[in-house]
Amino acid sequence: NGDVAKARELVRLGARLMAHDLHELGINVDCVPVLDVPVPDAHDIIGDRAYARDPQTVARLGRAAAEGMLAGGVLPIIKHIPGHGRAFSDSHHDLPVVETPLAELDAWDFVPFRANSDMPMAMTAHVVFTAVDDKEPATTSKAGIRLMRDHLGFGGLIMCDDLSMNALQGTLAQRAQRSIAAGCDMLLHCNGKLDEMAAIRKVTPSLKGDAKVRADAALARIVRLPEPLDVDAERARFFAAMDGRFEAARGPDVGEAQAPILA
Repeated sequence: NGDVAKARELVRLGARLMAHDLHELGINVDCVPVLDVPVPDAHDIIGDRAYARDPQTVARLGRAAAEGMLAGGVLPIIKHIPGHGRAFSDSHHDLPVVETPLAELDAWDFVPFRANSDMPMAMTAHVVFTAVDDKEPATTSKAGIRLMRDHLGFGGLIMCDDLSMNALQGTLAQRAQRSIAAGCDMLLHCNGKLDEMAAIRKVTPSLKGDAKVRADAALARIVRLPEPLDVDAERARFFAAMDGRFEAARGPDVGEAQAPILA
Protein backbone atom coordinates (compact mmCIF):
# COMPACT_ATOMS: atom_id res chain seq x y z
CA ASN A 1 0.00 0.00 0.00
CA GLY A 2 0.92 3.66 -0.09
CA ASP A 3 2.19 3.78 3.48
CA VAL A 4 4.59 0.90 2.91
CA ALA A 5 5.79 2.38 -0.38
CA LYS A 6 6.49 5.72 1.32
CA ALA A 7 8.21 4.00 4.23
CA ARG A 8 10.30 1.96 1.82
CA GLU A 9 11.50 5.11 0.06
CA LEU A 10 12.40 6.74 3.38
CA VAL A 11 14.18 3.66 4.69
CA ARG A 12 16.28 3.41 1.54
CA LEU A 13 17.07 7.11 1.67
CA GLY A 14 17.97 6.99 5.35
CA ALA A 15 20.30 4.05 4.76
CA ARG A 16 21.81 5.78 1.73
CA LEU A 17 22.58 8.84 3.87
CA MET A 18 24.17 6.70 6.56
CA ALA A 19 26.21 4.93 3.91
CA HIS A 20 27.43 8.28 2.65
CA ASP A 21 28.70 9.25 6.11
CA LEU A 22 30.33 5.87 6.63
CA HIS A 23 31.94 5.86 3.20
CA GLU A 24 33.41 9.30 3.86
CA LEU A 25 35.17 7.81 6.88
CA GLY A 26 36.44 4.79 4.96
CA ILE A 27 33.98 2.37 6.59
CA ASN A 28 32.57 -0.16 4.16
CA VAL A 29 30.29 -2.34 6.31
CA ASP A 30 27.41 -1.64 8.71
CA CYS A 31 25.30 -3.93 10.89
CA VAL A 32 21.95 -3.12 9.34
CA PRO A 33 19.21 -4.00 8.58
CA VAL A 34 17.45 -5.61 11.53
CA LEU A 35 15.08 -8.21 10.06
CA ASP A 36 13.64 -9.44 13.36
CA VAL A 37 9.84 -9.44 13.69
CA PRO A 38 8.72 -8.80 17.29
CA VAL A 39 5.83 -10.82 18.68
CA PRO A 40 3.53 -9.59 21.45
CA ASP A 41 5.12 -9.57 24.93
CA ALA A 42 8.61 -10.37 23.60
CA HIS A 43 11.54 -8.63 25.23
CA ASP A 44 11.92 -5.07 23.99
CA ILE A 45 15.61 -5.46 23.11
CA ILE A 46 14.59 -5.35 19.43
CA GLY A 47 11.93 -2.73 20.13
CA ASP A 48 12.01 0.24 17.77
CA ARG A 49 14.84 -1.30 15.80
CA ALA A 50 12.13 -3.37 14.12
CA TYR A 51 10.84 -1.97 10.85
CA ALA A 52 7.35 -3.34 11.36
CA ARG A 53 5.27 -5.92 13.22
CA ASP A 54 4.67 -8.29 10.33
CA PRO A 55 7.24 -10.31 8.37
CA GLN A 56 6.27 -9.21 4.87
CA THR A 57 6.70 -5.52 5.67
CA VAL A 58 9.94 -6.16 7.55
CA ALA A 59 11.23 -8.04 4.51
CA ARG A 60 10.41 -5.16 2.16
CA LEU A 61 11.76 -2.39 4.37
CA GLY A 62 14.82 -4.41 5.30
CA ARG A 63 15.62 -4.86 1.63
CA ALA A 64 15.21 -1.12 1.10
CA ALA A 65 17.75 -0.43 3.84
CA ALA A 66 20.18 -2.95 2.39
CA GLU A 67 19.81 -1.47 -1.07
CA GLY A 68 20.48 2.01 0.31
CA MET A 69 23.65 0.78 1.96
CA LEU A 70 24.88 -0.96 -1.18
CA ALA A 71 24.12 2.12 -3.28
CA GLY A 72 26.43 4.06 -0.96
CA GLY A 73 29.29 1.59 -1.19
CA VAL A 74 28.67 -0.03 2.20
CA LEU A 75 27.94 -3.70 2.83
CA PRO A 76 24.76 -4.39 4.80
CA ILE A 77 24.56 -7.17 7.39
CA ILE A 78 21.13 -8.71 7.85
CA LYS A 79 20.49 -9.63 11.47
CA HIS A 80 19.83 -11.49 13.69
CA ILE A 81 19.46 -14.60 11.56
CA PRO A 82 17.28 -16.68 11.87
CA GLY A 83 15.33 -14.22 14.09
CA HIS A 84 15.41 -12.50 17.47
CA GLY A 85 11.89 -11.08 17.57
CA ARG A 86 10.42 -13.97 19.55
CA ALA A 87 13.01 -13.88 22.35
CA PHE A 88 11.62 -13.21 25.82
CA SER A 89 14.97 -12.20 27.27
CA ASP A 90 17.86 -9.96 26.25
CA SER A 91 20.74 -12.01 24.84
CA HIS A 92 23.17 -9.38 26.11
CA HIS A 93 22.39 -10.71 29.59
CA ASP A 94 20.68 -14.10 29.29
CA LEU A 95 20.22 -16.94 26.82
CA PRO A 96 16.78 -16.72 25.18
CA VAL A 97 15.09 -20.05 24.50
CA VAL A 98 12.34 -20.18 21.87
CA GLU A 99 10.15 -23.29 21.91
CA THR A 100 7.98 -22.36 18.93
CA PRO A 101 7.34 -25.14 16.37
CA LEU A 102 9.39 -24.99 13.18
CA ALA A 103 6.33 -24.46 10.96
CA GLU A 104 5.38 -21.34 12.91
CA LEU A 105 8.93 -20.01 12.83
CA ASP A 106 9.01 -20.68 9.10
CA ALA A 107 5.80 -18.73 8.51
CA TRP A 108 6.82 -15.73 10.61
CA ASP A 109 10.36 -15.30 11.95
CA PHE A 110 12.24 -16.74 9.00
CA VAL A 111 10.33 -14.89 6.28
CA PRO A 112 12.42 -11.68 6.11
CA PHE A 113 15.68 -13.64 6.13
CA ARG A 114 14.61 -15.94 3.34
CA ALA A 115 13.40 -12.93 1.32
CA ASN A 116 16.79 -11.25 1.74
CA SER A 117 18.96 -14.34 1.41
CA ASP A 118 20.84 -12.77 -1.49
CA MET A 119 22.45 -10.15 0.75
CA PRO A 120 26.24 -10.35 1.22
CA MET A 121 26.50 -10.73 5.00
CA ALA A 122 24.44 -11.87 7.99
CA MET A 123 24.79 -11.84 11.78
CA THR A 124 23.54 -14.68 13.94
CA ALA A 125 21.14 -14.65 16.87
CA HIS A 126 22.30 -15.86 20.28
CA VAL A 127 18.97 -17.65 20.65
CA VAL A 128 18.14 -21.33 21.20
CA PHE A 129 15.43 -22.58 18.86
CA THR A 130 14.43 -25.93 20.32
CA ALA A 131 12.82 -26.96 17.04
CA VAL A 132 16.28 -26.74 15.46
CA ASP A 133 18.71 -27.46 18.32
CA ASP A 134 17.48 -27.83 21.89
CA LYS A 135 20.89 -27.14 23.45
CA GLU A 136 22.94 -24.64 21.46
CA PRO A 137 22.02 -21.09 20.37
CA ALA A 138 22.01 -20.55 16.62
CA THR A 139 25.46 -18.97 16.77
CA THR A 140 27.16 -22.13 18.03
CA SER A 141 24.80 -24.69 16.54
CA LYS A 142 25.78 -26.69 13.46
CA ALA A 143 22.09 -27.39 12.91
CA GLY A 144 21.35 -23.67 13.23
CA ILE A 145 23.96 -22.66 10.65
CA ARG A 146 22.81 -25.47 8.38
CA LEU A 147 19.24 -24.12 8.63
CA MET A 148 20.48 -20.68 7.56
CA ARG A 149 22.33 -22.15 4.60
CA ASP A 150 19.97 -24.86 3.38
CA HIS A 151 16.51 -23.91 4.63
CA LEU A 152 16.74 -20.12 4.38
CA GLY A 153 19.05 -20.19 1.36
CA PHE A 154 21.60 -17.74 2.71
CA GLY A 155 24.82 -18.06 0.72
CA GLY A 156 26.69 -15.02 2.01
CA LEU A 157 29.21 -14.55 4.77
CA ILE A 158 27.93 -15.34 8.28
CA MET A 159 29.36 -13.62 11.34
CA CYS A 160 28.42 -14.31 14.93
CA ASP A 161 26.77 -11.73 17.15
CA ASP A 162 29.03 -10.20 19.82
CA LEU A 163 31.01 -12.93 21.58
CA SER A 164 31.08 -10.94 24.81
CA MET A 165 27.31 -11.19 25.29
CA ASN A 166 26.23 -13.24 28.28
CA ALA A 167 23.94 -15.49 26.29
CA LEU A 168 27.03 -17.51 25.40
CA GLN A 169 28.79 -19.79 27.88
CA GLY A 170 32.45 -20.54 28.43
CA THR A 171 35.58 -18.48 27.93
CA LEU A 172 35.80 -16.10 25.01
CA ALA A 173 38.21 -18.49 23.30
CA GLN A 174 35.72 -21.34 23.72
CA ARG A 175 32.88 -19.21 22.39
CA ALA A 176 34.99 -18.30 19.37
CA GLN A 177 35.94 -21.91 18.70
CA ARG A 178 32.34 -23.12 19.00
CA SER A 179 31.11 -20.43 16.62
CA ILE A 180 33.69 -21.30 13.98
CA ALA A 181 33.08 -25.04 14.46
CA ALA A 182 29.35 -24.49 13.97
CA GLY A 183 29.96 -22.81 10.63
CA CYS A 184 30.33 -19.08 11.25
CA ASP A 185 32.76 -17.49 8.80
CA MET A 186 33.77 -14.54 10.97
CA LEU A 187 33.69 -13.52 14.62
CA LEU A 188 32.43 -10.32 16.18
CA HIS A 189 33.70 -8.81 19.43
CA CYS A 190 32.34 -5.41 20.40
CA ASN A 191 33.38 -4.16 23.84
CA GLY A 192 36.80 -2.89 22.78
CA LYS A 193 38.80 -4.70 25.48
CA LEU A 194 42.12 -5.50 23.86
CA ASP A 195 42.98 -8.43 26.13
CA GLU A 196 39.72 -10.12 25.15
CA MET A 197 40.37 -9.43 21.49
CA ALA A 198 43.82 -10.98 21.81
CA ALA A 199 42.37 -14.13 23.39
CA ILE A 200 39.88 -14.48 20.57
CA ARG A 201 42.48 -13.79 17.88
CA LYS A 202 44.68 -16.61 19.14
CA VAL A 203 42.04 -19.20 18.32
CA THR A 204 40.61 -17.57 15.20
CA PRO A 205 41.68 -19.01 11.84
CA SER A 206 42.36 -16.81 8.86
CA LEU A 207 39.69 -16.65 6.20
CA LYS A 208 40.16 -19.53 3.80
CA GLY A 209 38.19 -21.94 1.66
CA ASP A 210 34.48 -21.24 1.36
CA ALA A 211 34.67 -18.48 3.98
CA LYS A 212 37.26 -16.61 1.90
CA VAL A 213 35.14 -17.05 -1.22
CA ARG A 214 32.11 -15.60 0.57
CA ALA A 215 34.14 -12.66 1.92
CA ASP A 216 35.53 -11.88 -1.54
CA ALA A 217 32.04 -12.10 -3.04
CA ALA A 218 30.74 -9.66 -0.44
CA LEU A 219 33.49 -7.13 -1.13
CA ALA A 220 32.89 -7.45 -4.86
CA ARG A 221 29.43 -5.96 -4.28
CA ILE A 222 30.95 -2.57 -3.41
CA VAL A 223 33.88 -2.26 -5.80
CA ARG A 224 32.05 0.35 -7.85
CA LEU A 225 31.77 3.97 -6.75
CA PRO A 226 28.65 4.98 -4.76
CA GLU A 227 25.67 6.27 -6.69
CA PRO A 228 25.62 10.09 -7.01
CA LEU A 229 23.91 11.83 -4.09
CA ASP A 230 23.03 15.45 -3.35
CA VAL A 231 23.68 15.01 0.34
CA ASP A 232 22.32 18.30 1.67
CA ALA A 233 19.17 18.17 -0.41
CA GLU A 234 18.47 14.51 0.33
CA ARG A 235 19.13 14.92 4.03
CA ALA A 236 16.72 17.83 4.15
CA ARG A 237 14.14 15.82 2.22
CA PHE A 238 14.53 12.88 4.60
CA PHE A 239 13.94 14.84 7.78
CA ALA A 240 11.17 16.89 6.21
CA ALA A 241 9.43 13.65 5.24
CA MET A 242 9.76 12.40 8.80
CA ASP A 243 7.76 15.49 9.80
CA GLY A 244 9.60 15.85 13.09
CA ARG A 245 8.21 12.59 14.44
CA PHE A 246 11.64 11.15 15.06
CA GLU A 247 13.62 14.24 16.03
CA ALA A 248 14.72 12.40 19.19
CA ALA A 249 16.62 9.95 17.00
CA ARG A 250 18.74 12.73 15.52
CA GLY A 251 22.28 13.37 16.61
CA PRO A 252 23.75 16.86 16.94
CA ASP A 253 24.55 17.11 13.23
CA VAL A 254 23.30 14.30 11.04
CA GLY A 255 21.41 11.89 13.25
CA GLU A 256 20.39 8.31 12.74
CA ALA A 257 18.25 7.42 9.78
CA GLN A 258 15.45 5.97 11.88
CA ALA A 259 12.52 4.74 9.83
CA PRO A 260 8.90 4.77 10.90
CA ILE A 261 7.66 1.56 12.46
CA LEU A 262 4.59 0.19 10.73
CA ALA A 263 2.02 -1.64 12.82
